[in-house]
Amino acid sequence: MPRQSRIDSPGVLHHVIIRGIERKKIFWDLTDQQDFVDRLSVLIPETQTRCYAWVLMSNHAHFLFRSGPSGISTLMRRLLTGYAVSFNRRHRRFGQLFQNRYKSIICQEDVYLKELVRYIHLNPIRAKMVGDLNALGQYAFCGHGVLLGKRQQAWQDDAHVLKYFGDEFKSARKQYLAYVESGVDQGRRPELVGGGLIRSFGGWGEVKKQRESKMGRIKGDQRILGDSGFVESMLSQAKQSYERKYELKAKGIDLNYIAAKAGKVFGIDHREIFSKRRIRERADARGLFCYWASHELNIPLSDLARRLNMTPSGVSYAVRRGEGIARKKGCELLK
Repeated sequence: MPRQSRIDSPGVLHHVIIRGIERKKIFWDLTDQQDFVDRLSVLIPETQTRCYAWVLMSNHAHFLFRSGPSGISTLMRRLLTGYAVSFNRRHRRFGQLFQNRYKSIICQEDVYLKELVRYIHLNPIRAKMVGDLNALGQYAFCGHGVLLGKRQQAWQDDAHVLKYFGDEFKSARKQYLAYVESGVDQGRRPELVGGGLIRSFGGWGEVKKQRESKMGRIKGDQRILGDSGFVESMLSQAKQSYERKYELKAKGIDLNYIAAKAGKVFGIDHREIFSKRRIRERADARGLFCYWASHELNIPLSDLARRLNMTPSGVSYAVRRGEGIARKKGCELLK
């Protein structure tokens, strides 16, 4: 059966899992783990991704991300490609490092964020890499210690997670620790990483309840963790995005068309968008161009950066600027 395409949109919560090929190690030593963390420290801010939980094991890793303006794929492509090249060079090896493509499960935040943070951070205890919660708090390659305030990690959004446990950091951390402790004996949670209807509805118990209540057909999808309403909503959004992309393609709308349209809005030649001249109209036109290219054609920020001779973070800023311009002026690509 052909594998399903990813559902990837800005601002979506993803449980991302990466594994070594043939279950082999992807981290051989502390240098490998630190290299991976260093890459996260650069790429998460550049792609405007939010990280709520993470852990590096020996042959796999888990993350809880909220995707930035270009979706989760830009971050993961740059992260995994860069790390694999560096790993192979350092260890003088060749060939594939990761098992197929990474797994990305879209999650319903209000129902599953706390569960996933706990599940991800308890991985080292389940794998017997550390003995208890005290040792877990000291494990450098896990977000648990950051949430407890024992370590600092600028790219991890601990404040967002702690809000689920209380208004004050001190009390929230105590509540968080108690919550994690209550899940130590839960063991593996296949409904959080499994597939199909069980994952989409949060476990067989919930599936049976809904079937017994005769609420009709239950919607499930292996790429989504959430209740039926959430699954339906995400599939609808994905369908609209897919149809929009091919509608524009069928009309012959490409980067050249978008550049001409953005240039016309500000009364400048579209070639100015690609120049280095520092004028306000060019900057505004470039912002609108970047916004349409990213949100309408799903062009990765890294590709736009190369086309415009900019940094990815510069393009990300231009996208935000363009979004504000489009709203203020009421600019639409097909009008």
